[in-house]
Amino acid sequence: MIDRRTLLGAAIAGGLATGIPAAQAKNETSIATTKYGKVKGTATDGILTFKGIPYGASTAGAGRFRPPQPPTPWRETRETTAFGPMSPQLKSPRSTLFSSWTFDDEMSEDCLALNVWTPALRDHRKRPVMVWFHGGDFSSLSGSRNVFDGTRLARKGDVVVVTVNHRLNAFGYLYLGELAPQLADSGNAGMLDLVAALAWVRDNISEFGGDPANVTIFGQSGGGAKVSCVMAMPSARGLFHRAIVQSGSYYLEAMDRDAATKQTRTLLAALDMQPADAAKLAALPMDKLLEGLAKAAKSSDKPNYRPVADGRSLPHGPWSPNGPATSATIPMMIGTMATEETLLIGAGDPSTFTLDEAGLRQRLAAWYSPGDLEKVLAGFRAKTPDATPSDLFFAISTDKLMRQGAWQQAERKAAQHGAPVYLYELDWRTPVDGGKWRTPHSLELALVFDNVAKSASMVGTGPEPQKLADQMSAAWLAFAHAGNPNNPAIPQWPAYTPKDRATMVFDVQSRVVKDFRGDERVLLAGMPSQV
Repeated sequence: MIDRRTLLGAAIAGGLATGIPAAQAKNETSIATTKYGKVKGTATDGILTFKGIPYGASTAGAGRFRPPQPPTPWRETRETTAFGPMSPQLKSPRSTLFSSWTFDDEMSEDCLALNVWTPALRDHRKRPVMVWFHGGDFSSLSGSRNVFDGTRLARKGDVVVVTVNHRLNAFGYLYLGELAPQLADSGNAGMLDLVAALAWVRDNISEFGGDPANVTIFGQSGGGAKVSCVMAMPSARGLFHRAIVQSGSYYLEAMDRDAATKQTRTLLAALDMQPADAAKLAALPMDKLLEGLAKAAKSSDKPNYRPVADGRSLPHGPWSPNGPATSATIPMMIGTMATEETLLIGAGDPSTFTLDEAGLRQRLAAWYSPGDLEKVLAGFRAKTPDATPSDLFFAISTDKLMRQGAWQQAERKAAQHGAPVYLYELDWRTPVDGGKWRTPHSLELALVFDNVAKSASMVGTGPEPQKLADQMSAAWLAFAHAGNPNNPAIPQWPAYTPKDRATMVFDVQSRVVKDFRGDERVLLAGMPSQV
């Protein structure tokens, strides 16, 4: 007998829409009723799209640094055909890899909005819901970029896709609890926004054809780190049922209150304010606060605003020393790119692509003692004797800064014995710029969302990117449906266990490898860092 999972996987793998026919979706009314009022979207390619739906009130004025509040209800039908503004943030140069992707320009403290893509409204299909948390660490970008367009996922997998904007940097993570106790939740305001967005999904997604009892949260880079944090927040319990961390396992231990308060003092100094005046930060004009952020970023104590273990919304962790008990029963996927740092380091320091031996050692010396450095280099050279100094640098830096966290998170999840965890790595190399980028950070975004056509600057052209997208999007959709990524588009993918450490290695011809890179994992395990 063929079970439901096999039938579902076959439909996804073949690119068949398991939802309603496109003609029916086009004729469907594009007006939905939410808890706060009616919204009108658009129908494109058989999918209904709603952009910029408020899930929270403006955070300006009295709302700054405080937990999100519900939006003010509206009486007239609200046009939701344009994305909302992104959170206030500092802008930085972008790699040419991103030139195919759109980036928002408008920013505002009235930024608590989300976007929905669905095959149909009110048809009681109870579709899986996939809620996307965007990257940019905890400081920048938005969920409203073209690579995150949910049309193809919604149509291919009969799911509802939701992307979210929320508060970032100091607007979302400036901890004032020690200096202005009335703003005790300020250090995790951005995370509380995401919880509020999930509560909106719980209360409204049935209207959009989704199942509030089957919600997957997924995110890449900072978005993956946000997924990890939400998994440790008691207030989010019951609001999601599966989780995917893409290149985001670098934030397993939250900032403590002392370190967070030190960052707040640095910002106050940049604004020529005293610690006793910390509460006055809530009344500063947005542009003035951004000026302070820019000035503080140039200081020797450059702040890095991130969630805080404040003993309130984030009690500890989030993944240190163990996996959070509050989400022990949530199935997970965790993964990385083969050479994350070709983008994360290489884009800002082009010299890393042409390192000589001295340059390699100089950079690694910041991380390892002389004796450990020799062991690391010898171990990696034994595995890849033909590797150039740049090859070695990107391999070692990716392991240290990204993959070790993914290994640790997978181990801690498996140790809970509560729900399966699936580990993956993308090894396919993008051909753009002559292949110099190898497998950079963010490469999988076009593949997971099946938006290859919008991503030529990142994935190139030709048949290979679509072959990868067919595999990866099918795995993500299968996981959203059943908590298990297996489907006919990929080889059988066992859950990760400490015994086998099975890893799906995505490539044109994907494969599962037991303890993939195990020699690197063992070599680096327990090796102390210089920083």
